[in-house]
Amino acid sequence: MSRLLLLDGHSLAYRAFYALPVENFSTASGQHTNAVFGFTSMLINVLRDEEPTHIGVAFDASRRTFRTEQYAEYKATRSASPSEFSGQVVLLQEVLDALNIKHISIEGFEADDIIATWATQAGEQAMEVLICSGDRDALQLVTPTTTVLYPRKGVSDLVRMTPEAVEEKYGVPPQRYSDLAAMVGETSDNLPGVPGVGPKTAAKWINQFGDLDGIVGHADKLTGKAGQSLRDHLDQVLRNRQLNDLVRDVDLPLSITDLERATWDREKVHELFDALEFRVLRERLFSTFETTTEEAAEGIDIDGEVLDSATVGAWLEKNAGPGSRVGVHVTGTWGRGTGDATAVAIAEPGGAAGWVDLTALDPAGEALVAAWLGDATRGKVLHDAKGPLHALAARDLPLAGLQFDTALAAYLVKPDQRTYDLGDLVVRHLGRTLERESTDGGQGMLAFDADENAAAHDAMVRASAVADLADVLATQVEITGGTRLLTDVELPLVDVLARMEHTGIAVDLDALTGLESEFAAAVSQAQQEAWDAIGGEQVNLGSPKQLQVVLFDTLGMPKTKKTKTGYTTDADALADLYEKSPHPFLEALLAHRDASKLRSTVEGLIKSVSDDGRIHTTYQQTIAATGRLSSTDPNLQNIPVRTEAGRRIREVFVVGGRPAGAYEALMSADYSQIEMRIMAHLCGDPGLIEAFNSGEDLHRFVGSRVFSVDPTEVSAEMRSKVKAMSYGLAYGLSAFGLSRQLGISTAEAKDLMDGYFSRFGAVRDYLQEVVVQARATGYTETMLGRRRYLPDLNSSNGQRRAMAERMALNAPIQGSAADIMKVAMLRVDRRLSAQGLTSRVLLQVHDELVVEVGTGERDVLETLVREEMGQAIELDVPLEVSVGVGRSWHDAAH
Repeated sequence: MSRLLLLDGHSLAYRAFYALPVENFSTASGQHTNAVFGFTSMLINVLRDEEPTHIGVAFDASRRTFRTEQYAEYKATRSASPSEFSGQVVLLQEVLDALNIKHISIEGFEADDIIATWATQAGEQAMEVLICSGDRDALQLVTPTTTVLYPRKGVSDLVRMTPEAVEEKYGVPPQRYSDLAAMVGETSDNLPGVPGVGPKTAAKWINQFGDLDGIVGHADKLTGKAGQSLRDHLDQVLRNRQLNDLVRDVDLPLSITDLERATWDREKVHELFDALEFRVLRERLFSTFETTTEEAAEGIDIDGEVLDSATVGAWLEKNAGPGSRVGVHVTGTWGRGTGDATAVAIAEPGGAAGWVDLTALDPAGEALVAAWLGDATRGKVLHDAKGPLHALAARDLPLAGLQFDTALAAYLVKPDQRTYDLGDLVVRHLGRTLERESTDGGQGMLAFDADENAAAHDAMVRASAVADLADVLATQVEITGGTRLLTDVELPLVDVLARMEHTGIAVDLDALTGLESEFAAAVSQAQQEAWDAIGGEQVNLGSPKQLQVVLFDTLGMPKTKKTKTGYTTDADALADLYEKSPHPFLEALLAHRDASKLRSTVEGLIKSVSDDGRIHTTYQQTIAATGRLSSTDPNLQNIPVRTEAGRRIREVFVVGGRPAGAYEALMSADYSQIEMRIMAHLCGDPGLIEAFNSGEDLHRFVGSRVFSVDPTEVSAEMRSKVKAMSYGLAYGLSAFGLSRQLGISTAEAKDLMDGYFSRFGAVRDYLQEVVVQARATGYTETMLGRRRYLPDLNSSNGQRRAMAERMALNAPIQGSAADIMKVAMLRVDRRLSAQGLTSRVLLQVHDELVVEVGTGERDVLETLVREEMGQAIELDVPLEVSVGVGRSWHDAAH
């Protein structure tokens, strides 16, 4: 029997919204997604458990229906949708579109009426029907072949409401449920019940007289107060019954045949789930339904061979000689600047594949593999090559000839994607899967038993997939204008970053441990001060629930933003609250949070110190959509610099290295106001260009123009306001945002911005043009051609559109700064090598490079760094580089 699954879109979306904390589900663009996540999660479960052959989703078109025309108070007590819910139904419908699930809404009718019509049509065709809805009116549709899946808690716990289940719960059969509801009433629909008549009394009357008509016909025979109450409210009951009766013959644009389940659009799912940041949910979706998708039905064909010391040399000459480009997959482990490679698989695009166990090679065989890996004339393609570089290097196997990296290429094509997993990309771009099949499963002619040598087979499949994927992605990179960026910047940077990670930076472990003790003491002191401020009550300062009681009940402070669990106690809310209502408890609480964060940072650093006394961070090239590098495990780009406590953490990063005395200091070199210089270049504003070319203090120069005073008369407050505004404009800061940042009125902030634009009109024109052009092309572009696609620029959702506009303003400037820094790193690295210096780059922190200075090389190194960073790109204004030197990272600050 065919099985039809019908879902009430709005009903389930609302339940999902209230079941999941809204504050835990939002995208980088600020779009809340808890309702979409909950609904989609439930949908995956139902599709898996019920395996419907047909599926349709109904939505309410609006609050105005034929029912509100008959009774104006119908659903009138329902409050407006929360602002956080806004836009989520549209997103939910986009999910359904990507999954090829039909959905409709009909003006003048409710979703229940659409479902009732579909269910009636399906019943006439002898189909089994499942209705998933949180509206009890759907219970009147239950029959022996129609079941309601009613959410008992949230949207994950669904109860099967069969005819037996309905009668057991309500005492009447499903076809009489609407009669019972007419007498009892429905609060959510603003349909009042008969006073004194509850479900049991209503059910008794229905069973006694058959239905509501029978009850009305015998109303004069009903005794007691309940009977009199019914007679007094009979018109109300009949109106309720008319309103709750579902329409079963709505003229629908989709028939049951149109609802037949179809294969989803895999690319749309990827794009949408990337935008929604549903990485885990996407993995659930694919793992649950992978076997049903036609696109991933085939595996990767290989002609594979297990190689050893005696055969590897000849195989490499035949299949991976000079001028070739092959896929390479390294098996092993890596992290924190080191690793271990145990095997290497090599594959021609669509051709032969070989696998060699590195641990089993004799010296001659290892020399052959090393020579091939180190030969730049033999092109290699890897996926996320930096980790394998570490693993191979640990076996003294340097890798040369890296011509393509499929992870980096995929990132340049879609920089907002949340994952660049090889298996995911293979399915997405090749329509294949990496899953292993048996030797007779169409995997080509194998020179070994794939079942017995599973690891070798899987590695060769991955190498072959990388080779095939490179050809597809190379075309896409070219289309998106990223070929030069990949070839000249991102790929060469892999080796530079690998060496930086391997080198690491030395730390003074004793000083670091001492800091941890100090911050731990500060945490304890702040905790005690907080308790003392409320009379000694020892509340848990990490418990939002207990903090709400203290702040809003005990202390009676103004309420913060309301959430599902009460009122928010996040950092921003408490900082705002302290400004409005200073109190010793709040002061101590904020100090406790600051100290806890610092202690946590220091504890993480202590755990990260390797046996060589250095910390080896990992740099990620595919995380930030703007092109900036990300530092992880630990994050050394997040060490505070603007607070005294943060600067003390930087003091523990010191000069080191072997042999002893080989390095004399740390050097910090960073770009001064690089983003403002890029803005001046891009907008071509004569005033800004003059400011930079004259060498004057930028913010004092701008302040003198905005406030119409002599530069010498620009106060510190004026300069601070102008600085905040100048940088804010590059990030799409609004007048409201500027007012909050500076603590001034919105009107004053607007006047400030108007004054700025009246003096620097080209800035305003540029910012407007960036958004207009991005809306027309669908993307923004950096000076080096890095694109960021922003589909939300044309979104009907105002919040998403506004966030996309801010991204459009920010991406070209911040992205260009990231590109320039990467070029500078490459130039500095090449020059260090060309001049034979021992100095080495250790860290990149946004606009700053930290270099370990070889003994006796300070002066030549400073000249080198200033020249190479300053000439990384040609602008209409100079790239100014600030340099400082000292024993520690803090001492090198300038």
